[in-house]
Amino acid sequence: MPRCAVVIEDDVDTASLLETALSSQGFDVRIANDGQHGVSLVTELAPDLVTLDVGLPGIDGLEVCRRIRPVTDAYVIMVTAQADEIDRLIGLETGADDYLAKPISVRELKARVNAMFRRPRRFVDVSDEGEHEVLRHGDLVVDVDAHRVTCGGAEVDLTPTEFDLLITLMRAPSRVWSRNVLMQEVWGQSWGETHHVEVHMGNLRRKLGDRRGQVRFVETVRGVGYRLRAAS
Repeated sequence: MPRCAVVIEDDVDTASLLETALSSQGFDVRIANDGQHGVSLVTELAPDLVTLDVGLPGIDGLEVCRRIRPVTDAYVIMVTAQADEIDRLIGLETGADDYLAKPISVRELKARVNAMFRRPRRFVDVSDEGEHEVLRHGDLVVDVDAHRVTCGGAEVDLTPTEFDLLITLMRAPSRVWSRNVLMQEVWGQSWGETHHVEVHMGNLRRKLGDRRGQVRFVETVRGVGYRLRAAS
């Protein structure tokens, strides 16, 4: 059964380019030319991948991403016509996994999609009463198979990338992870801007309650990278 991709894009030429590129990667591609239609398609189809133009008419891409995140665990790639906007987008808590600038390079798109789908991903199966992989670190608990995180008994809502970063750290709690190694482990690529790691890690730490001078879980090892702080 082919993987499903939803392309949310109002520019006909860009939508056609994305459809051709993703179809060649084995995706069954559906296209929405506005945000409202995009939200409906994602809700209906439960796709594996969503590409999302930032500058959509009506509901813009940022709002679409916020609306679809509660109903899908799909990988989301934001697409923008302004390359200098990418850093600003990464800093926003949209729930996207990656970002591409127009004009789109088909080669770069395919490389990024392939890298994302090399990451292990687990989904909830409500009919499965078997054992789940559960990671614990102090009062931080991650049910890997259920894709559920709680801290002090309260549920923590993480994006897929933040979740992957967290379980990477928790599976080797004494290890110091460099930004380059995290790029390889979580993004599946040894190239690219490690600034992505810093921004996603910053969002993760904030959601876990870490503050400057009050680190509970993820600490920075200056000049090296990140590790879990010893559980108290």
